[in-house]
Amino acid sequence: MPGQPKADMSLGEAAAAIGVSVDTLRRWDRAGKLRTRRDERNRRRVSGEEVQRLAARPQRHRTGTHGSARNRFPGVVRSVETDGVMALVEIEAGPFLITAAITRDSVIELGLAPGVTASATVKATSVMVERSEG
Repeated sequence: MPGQPKADMSLGEAAAAIGVSVDTLRRWDRAGKLRTRRDERNRRRVSGEEVQRLAARPQRHRTGTHGSARNRFPGVVRSVETDGVMALVEIEAGPFLITAAITRDSVIELGLAPGVTASATVKATSVMVERSEG
């Protein structure tokens, strides 16, 4: 929150300023993570200083690019296998070997071939992990 902090806020105002739900602030209050006071009507009030303390976040990791994905693996193309409209591109990125299924048109447009430098960007909503037998 830039500028001078507001002296006192309702729980809803504080939640909006911090970027969390009112329920989250209630839980934080019960757990001692948030300092509140009660007004004459027994409503929780939050000081501006407390909101500033909770709204402060560490700076996010910077990738050096304009994209939002943070998992970028620069490397060298090891193989390109095309079949119909699709292709498998294998990139060696340090200790990682990444295989991506992309379109044949993308391979041509990017000029991908063994030995070419390229970056793999991994952006997924979920990752499944399974324990191996053995």
